[in-house]
Amino acid sequence: MERFAFEGFLPKKKGRHTRLQELTDEPRTFALFESPQRLARTLSDLAEYLGEDRRSVICRELTKLHEEVVRGTLGELAETYADQSVKGEITLVVEGRTRRVRKAVNNTEI
Repeated sequence: MERFAFEGFLPKKKGRHTRLQELTDEPRTFALFESPQRLARTLSDLAEYLGEDRRSVICRELTKLHEEVVRGTLGELAETYADQSVKGEITLVVEGRTRRVRKAVNNTEI
């Protein structure tokens, strides 16, 4: 079973930069809550700190009648929600840091 982390809400101001910086090296997939009013800013911040290609999911109104789940990269979701008004309870799930596999270099490339 893959492990994950629950982060709660990100700080609004004080400590936000520090917390985002800590999440850049988090190897586990993590979930956090966000308010609809701060969703666009948080997606933009996460894309900036973690990279636009990090896979993510926005879950809105989980376990309710109007449940919605949107998947994409942080960059795609940040762009989609930049000018969109959202209502309801928001849960973000973000892929953990993946190891980058270095390509082996052969003698002809050197």
